[in-house]
Amino acid sequence: MKTTQTLFIPQGSIRNIISQLTKKGYELSFLDGYILRFMGSPQSGWIHIGKNELNRIDFLYKLTNAKAVINKVTLIPGETSEIFFKTLAKELKLDADKLDKYYKEFSPYPEAGIYADTYYVPYGIKEKHLMSFLVRESEKKYKQFSEKIYGNYDQKQWLNVLVIASIIQKEAANNAEMPMVSSVIHNRLKKRMRLQMDGTLNYGKYSHIKVTPKRIKEDNSTFNTYKHKGLPASPIGAVSISAIKAAIKPAKSKHLYFMKNKKGTHDFTDTFKAHRKNIKKAK
Repeated sequence: MKTTQTLFIPQGSIRNIISQLTKKGYELSFLDGYILRFMGSPQSGWIHIGKNELNRIDFLYKLTNAKAVINKVTLIPGETSEIFFKTLAKELKLDADKLDKYYKEFSPYPEAGIYADTYYVPYGIKEKHLMSFLVRESEKKYKQFSEKIYGNYDQKQWLNVLVIASIIQKEAANNAEMPMVSSVIHNRLKKRMRLQMDGTLNYGKYSHIKVTPKRIKEDNSTFNTYKHKGLPASPIGAVSISAIKAAIKPAKSKHLYFMKNKKGTHDFTDTFKAHRKNIKKAK
C-alpha cells in the first residue's frame, strides 16, 4: 500500500471510511472493512502513518492504532492576539482574519481572552474549532483563578484584572518585579495620576515596536496613558499567572515611578526628584 506519512481519517462508519479512502486512491475493498472490524475502530482525524509504503495488514493496523498528529501551540506572555493569530495562520496554514473573527465571537475579552500557555491541538483543526478550544480552555483557567481568590467569577471584574495584569506583563523586567510594578499602577490610579507607561502603547500590531515621542504625540487611543487618565479600555496582550497574581495583590509601597537601569531591571522611587536622578543614571 502506498500512502502519505500523515493521513486524514473521516468520521463515520468503517464502510464510509473505506469508501472515502478508496476515492482518494487507496486500493481497499469490503474485505478490508471486515479485517478492520476485528482490529478495532479507526479514530477520525489526522494520524501519523510514518511510512510511504507498507503491506496491507500493517496499513489497516495503522488506521486503528496510529497516534494522532498533534501541533504544539504556544502563546507567549505579553504577546498580542493580532501577532499570535498571524503566527498561528503561518504555522497551521490557517486564515488570520478568520481566527480573529472567531476569537471575537467566542471571547468575552477584546484582548487576553486566551491565557498565555502551551496548548496541544490536532493537525488539520479549522479556525472556528481552534478558537473555540483556546477560549474555552482559557475561560476554565480564569474561572478557577477567580473563584479561588474572589469566590466567584465576574467577567467585568476580571476584565479589570486582565487590563492591569497585561500592563504589568509589558512593563516588568521579570516575575520578581511584577508586584512592585503593580504597586506603582495602583498608587498612581489612587492619586488620579496618568500611568504614563510606554508598555500600554505596545497593543495590537504595535506589540514589538519601540514607542517614540512622535507616537506618544499622535496616538489618541485609550492605550496612550500619557494622554488618557486611568486604565486602557482593553488589555494590551496575553497574561501569565504571575502577572494576574501581581495585579490582584500588589506589593505594599509608596512608589510612583520606576526607571530601567543598566542591569536591565528597574529602580523604583516615591518622588519625581528621585526619579530624575535615576533617569540621569540611565543616560
